[in-house]
Amino acid sequence: MNTLPSYLIINPNTTALVTDRLQGLGLELLAPATLHAVTAPFGAPYISTEVACAVAGHATWQAWQTASAQWPIDAVLIGCFGDPGLFALREAAGVPVTGLAEASFMAAQAIGPYGIVTGGRAWGPMLQRLALSLPSGRDLLGIETVELDGASLSARPAEAEQLLTQACVNLLKRSPVKSIIIGGAGLAGWAERLQSYFPIPLIDSVDAGLRRLLTISQPASESSS
Repeated sequence: MNTLPSYLIINPNTTALVTDRLQGLGLELLAPATLHAVTAPFGAPYISTEVACAVAGHATWQAWQTASAQWPIDAVLIGCFGDPGLFALREAAGVPVTGLAEASFMAAQAIGPYGIVTGGRAWGPMLQRLALSLPSGRDLLGIETVELDGASLSARPAEAEQLLTQACVNLLKRSPVKSIIIGGAGLAGWAERLQSYFPIPLIDSVDAGLRRLLTISQPASESSS
């Protein structure tokens, strides 16, 4: 008998509104599967520093322990563009785990060399290090960050459109990328909003993460049959 998969989204930020947004988008794409979304029990409201990212890795693990004790889980998405706790959770969870960054790197790599546009200056070197640790990161050609973090960009859409558009233009001027990832849980939907301005695909990291869940999960009853 086929069983619908049960997914878990972990928001490593402590802002519940981000969790709600991730869950809403997930329900649209993943239905009729079961979807649980949880918020990190401690850490930063929106991760934008090295320290916050390190703390978020621990918080992601804690959220997994709590959630997996309550529900059967077939696959996990770390809902932060930076994937805090990815490797530790993948080692210990016993189910497939991905994150917004890894999933969008893979989606972009399928097209060719790619670049990233995201919010928060600190994310530049942080994402560069993550790319070096992932097979799908080898085709990353460039990263453009804007001063405002994802939370601030979400709260100021007019300014966000100007800043993100200019960042994409800057990236295209200096790198022969075939696609651009618009990265960040708080920037869900911006790739679609900006697509008409650019001749190459813009990839939404949240959409890529949710679609990756569809390919990595398999209900336990099917895998054992």
